[in-house]
Amino acid sequence: MIRALTGYSTKHPWKVIALWAVLGLALTALAPTMFARVTQNQTGNFLPRSYDSAAALRIAEEQFGVDPDATTVTVLVARSDGKALGAADQKRVEAEAAKLGGRRVVMPREDDAPKFLVPDRSQTPRIAPAMTAPDRSFELLSVELTGNPSDTGVQGVYRAFRDAARTQFAEAGMRTGFTGALADTVDTTDANKTATTVGGALLTGLIVLLNVLVFRSVLAAILPLLAVAVIGGAAAGAVAVAAMLTGLKLDAGTPSLINVVLLGIGIDYLLFLLFRFREQLRSQPQQLAREAAAQVCARVGTAITSAALTIVAAFATLGVATFGQFRSLGPAIAVAVLVMLFGSLTLMPALLAAAGRKMFWPSRALRREPREGRAARLGALVTRRPLLMLTASVALLGALATGLIGIRMDYGQGGSGEKTPAAATAAEISRALPAGVSDPTSVYVTAKDGGPLTTTRLDGLAQALTRVKGVGQVAPTVLNKDHRAARIDLYPTADPQSREARDLASGPVRDAVARHTPDGTTAHVGGTPAIIADISTAVDHDLRIVFPVAAALIGLILLLLLRSLLAPVILMVSVGLGFAATLGAATLLFQHTLGKPGVSFTLPLVLFLFVVALGTDYNILITDRIREEMRGPGPARAAVARAVRHTAPAIATAGLVLAGSFASLATTPGSEQVAFAMALGIMLSALVLSLVLVPALAALLGRAIWWPVRPRATTDTHPHPAPEPDRVTAY
Repeated sequence: MIRALTGYSTKHPWKVIALWAVLGLALTALAPTMFARVTQNQTGNFLPRSYDSAAALRIAEEQFGVDPDATTVTVLVARSDGKALGAADQKRVEAEAAKLGGRRVVMPREDDAPKFLVPDRSQTPRIAPAMTAPDRSFELLSVELTGNPSDTGVQGVYRAFRDAARTQFAEAGMRTGFTGALADTVDTTDANKTATTVGGALLTGLIVLLNVLVFRSVLAAILPLLAVAVIGGAAAGAVAVAAMLTGLKLDAGTPSLINVVLLGIGIDYLLFLLFRFREQLRSQPQQLAREAAAQVCARVGTAITSAALTIVAAFATLGVATFGQFRSLGPAIAVAVLVMLFGSLTLMPALLAAAGRKMFWPSRALRREPREGRAARLGALVTRRPLLMLTASVALLGALATGLIGIRMDYGQGGSGEKTPAAATAAEISRALPAGVSDPTSVYVTAKDGGPLTTTRLDGLAQALTRVKGVGQVAPTVLNKDHRAARIDLYPTADPQSREARDLASGPVRDAVARHTPDGTTAHVGGTPAIIADISTAVDHDLRIVFPVAAALIGLILLLLLRSLLAPVILMVSVGLGFAATLGAATLLFQHTLGKPGVSFTLPLVLFLFVVALGTDYNILITDRIREEMRGPGPARAAVARAVRHTAPAIATAGLVLAGSFASLATTPGSEQVAFAMALGIMLSALVLSLVLVPALAALLGRAIWWPVRPRATTDTHPHPAPEPDRVTAY
């Protein structure tokens, strides 16, 4: 199958290139609209129905008409001169709010893209008075917009509304402030706009520069970016199509994560092909470039397929997770990686065949064998002092892993932690009112027999909630239209995103509800703190299941691929050390040094899957070459040294590119931890595990590393034996 794909692509390169160009451009253009249809806005909707906060969400939607796709912005309105609001002022506020609520906010257009390719987020906001400060220094308005705060279209609508509200109230002698998840996201995005642009440019420059330094070629520097962009666009579109066909709901952050992942692994795969293609052209200067491309791509195709399937298998384990955000991420990444694999076996071979030796122009490196350099010296050092290098590697990883002591999970969903205008508005509100005013915890009550409820019947529950320590205020009980459901809003004194608010909702509030809910009724606690508490429980459950399942599945793949019992164990232990070291380093930096509440709750799982899967890919490449070299004559240590010499440039370059891809996430607000941990994890996997730790173990164990089937040294004196017909290598 692999040979058929690569063979056809190298025989008909221009047809394949044209097909991919059309497919990639079409799906890239349609992807934003399709993703808009399959994105789920509320994190709580990813919880199974058995969780208390999920049940509260259903009651809110079914009985109170709450829009599950809504996001709320709290607007602070005060007199410009700082005086208290009078009765006339409040009437003016209500009048101006009514004008804003009756006007449709049109999504601004920032480019010339056709309308059918851009989801139209234009909408009429729902505005209602929320609360007045006790000293009448300000009044709060609740503004409801539809859409996810991460959606750029929704952000554009919010900017348009904010600017209109600010101007309108200013003309009435009022000042305004805006807070909430959407306001904070927009403020942070605007503040980091320059950094995001510069970060993207630096990443592109890094990839081009690395390729220029390695290949001394213009085409080899630019082609990876163009090829991966085309395949990545098609992959994103394929994920959206698959989600639409299966009814799968994706998290708003999934598309950006897919883009970064595909950029990294796609360039990795093309680099593997380029290195082997150059090696083939050097060793066979008389061979036709198209034949060389076909031969190389058939060989490397198996290694790339194994690497890609390892990632797919790792993320497939997310199918056993209970938290929907994890369960949807797995299939999305798997589909994207499969499309990138297909592109690596078709478009990339076609590009090599079409470009031929011009791929490396104007470099003259094809005319001579390279001199031994740093890679050769590294191989010699590792094999000459294997125990020392092994000890140093384990000591480094162990020191970083000590950061795991006292690790905590951070389940915050909204605040960026930056000093934004939204944060300043929230602080002003909290000085006069409970911090939870803009994002209350809500108790929903329904009668078991479906009969009507009365506020009098629920007075005991409401009074009990006012006595809970940490609840700053309890709003009057609200009944739905047919009086079959009731809502009691609580305003905690702690920030709704904080651990204190989460502990309050999951502990004392739920305890009070359980004790004081009237007979014949059921009650559920909802709101952001309750949702975060339930997500915490779901994630803890999933981590205990997914980790061992993923490790077992990857171990099985390694067992089948390497046909050894000892080698897979060594590789799994090494990537396990890499995972512990990476997570420990992230904990040391963000929790212990920078004083963050903890590490992001998604980090351990995503980091485990990526570092284990991608780290295993690099380990497969080095161990595969070690096996090939050990089939040749001479001592096992000499074979390991040759393997490091030949593979180190490709693995180091690929690792730097992939680490740079993940590091670019740092310019996305709220993704700093993921960016740091993923970049560090990839660097440790490529430079420490694959090029030092694993070769050092192979040098110590010799051919016994392949127990129970040890490759025997041949008597052939050829320094680089050709791979067996049934066995292909990446280098």
